[in-house]
Amino acid sequence: MKIALVGIGKIAVDQHVPAIKNSPDWELAATVSREGSVEGIEAFTDLGQMLEARPDIRVVSLCLPPVPRFDPAMQALEAGRHVMLEKPPGATLAECHALDRAARAAGLTLFATWHSREADMVAAAKAWLADKRLEALSVTWKEDVRRWHPGQAWIWQPGGFGVFDPGINALSIVTEILPDDLHVTGAVLEVPANCQTPIAARLDFHHPGGAQVTAVFDWRQAGDQTWEIEAVTPEGRLVLRDGGALMEIDGESRGQPATLAGEYPRLYRRMAELVAQGQSDVDLRPMTLVADAFTLGRRETVAPFSEDPDAA
Repeated sequence: MKIALVGIGKIAVDQHVPAIKNSPDWELAATVSREGSVEGIEAFTDLGQMLEARPDIRVVSLCLPPVPRFDPAMQALEAGRHVMLEKPPGATLAECHALDRAARAAGLTLFATWHSREADMVAAAKAWLADKRLEALSVTWKEDVRRWHPGQAWIWQPGGFGVFDPGINALSIVTEILPDDLHVTGAVLEVPANCQTPIAARLDFHHPGGAQVTAVFDWRQAGDQTWEIEAVTPEGRLVLRDGGALMEIDGESRGQPATLAGEYPRLYRRMAELVAQGQSDVDLRPMTLVADAFTLGRRETVAPFSEDPDAA
């Protein structure tokens, strides 16, 4: 199937373009971006022009930041195209529900993707936990924002999610591997004095079985980066490391060093399946937990953020 990629930034160039080009299911037929392009691919600067000029393109994949994503997503649906959304699927839950309703009414596929769920050992962790009683689960997600999001000022603005931009990846894994749903009971959000979104957060959750569930997110991590989920059960201790690429059960390691290389090809394979089956996949549980954290979170003002670490 022919597909158009909208928003040619770092994640599109690094992950989406290679995944599409190496897929037997897809042909990258056009791009839409005010600044970026892909060599050898027809480029547009306006989505409406692309939709009118290329009726043969059935699918649109949106890699825009969450705040401006709703209008082009709805525009593509109204033009009869299937839509794939980079995470998080939107700036608000209400707009995501609106897109879901529009897609279902039109008989189109809408796929709210969570790439971290496609990490190598997530499915194995889900299977191991399926029949076990959870006693405790802790998330530790600490990375350096200057390294992974340089110059991306939108993440500090309303709708930019702040540290929950990576933190939602952890929550997408947690909601996938646990057989029971969680909800947030309390949160502390550390917000730089010159920003609108948090640079760090601590969350507590209710688990229906009484397990103690917590999460710590921090964007100020120097040195080694930490993406870890630990689950304790009477039958043993499971740890997912490197964002789900590695798994340990009672200290026995499984998996390979972290890479996104397999995650995005799996997302595009899933999108092809959804279109072929006439289905949608719009799981908003990770985003709901983030929204609840913003609702319940106690704000603490911390030092202003600067791209220059020496100025911090």
